[in-house]
Amino acid sequence: MHSPLPSPTAPTPTPLRRTVAVLGPGGVGGLLAAVLARAGHRVVCLAGESTVHTLRRDGIRLHSRQFGDFRAAVEADTALREPVDLCLVAVKHTALDSALERIPPAVLGEGPLVPLLNGVEHADVLRERYGPHAVVPGVIRVESTRTAPGVIEHGSPFTEIDLAGDPERLAPAAALLTAAGVTTRVIEDERTVLWSKLAFLAPFALLTTGHRLTIGELRTARRAELEALVAEAAAVSRACGVPADPARTMARYDAFPADGKSSMLRDAEAGRPLELDAIGGALLRAADRHGVPVPVARRLIAELATD
Repeated sequence: MHSPLPSPTAPTPTPLRRTVAVLGPGGVGGLLAAVLARAGHRVVCLAGESTVHTLRRDGIRLHSRQFGDFRAAVEADTALREPVDLCLVAVKHTALDSALERIPPAVLGEGPLVPLLNGVEHADVLRERYGPHAVVPGVIRVESTRTAPGVIEHGSPFTEIDLAGDPERLAPAAALLTAAGVTTRVIEDERTVLWSKLAFLAPFALLTTGHRLTIGELRTARRAELEALVAEAAAVSRACGVPADPARTMARYDAFPADGKSSMLRDAEAGRPLELDAIGGALLRAADRHGVPVPVARRLIAELATD
């Protein structure tokens, strides 16, 4: 378990007010929109008409173990209509193609577009649309969910982002996020950023969803299966050129609050489409390319695909 939680954190004041677009103000996007707005930045949330109406009227209400409870006023629109300093893409992979219509390439401007999606294959899709310079792959480690339009429940006592790219270019974006309370690092190697997340996420997502268990229940009742799947994901990551330590992954799982759930499990419970292909499919495709046996992963993914 984590050590006792500190009191809710407030943002560090930042001298420059920036304009940030957030595509998909759900569990992840809504959390980031709220803390960035509270830090004094202009935040424009991009969503469907009903959500836009709610956000314009009520803002975002955040209930957070890390940041406390507060309401943040944000702007909202159905499409991006002006250049921004930073654009965060926080939709589910299953909604990515249609959601990108809200960000016309000609409008984006020079600010980085940061996808915080699960998986390792979406960056190429985005580069085809926006160009290689604009897209800055990133990953986020957090447990956060939207319980209603504009209402976010943030359960984890941490929010961490890794950005992949040139440290000098990305220093302003990293500083902006860190000052708002989101621990942010810049790592030059894109494969390291994406595979470090997937090797950690895939066992958590597939097993919690496959057995409908919290991480606390999983690490006791299904520990041997969890360890086997962690070993498979680590082997695929290593084959892709990114070192992975199964013991470290298990230690991180053991430190999670016992009631922790993956976003895939929350989607399953709510009857929403699963990011099975982005997470499990990507793992299998990489395993097949490199000849890495992954029997546990293959069985779980097949079972989930038929649910």
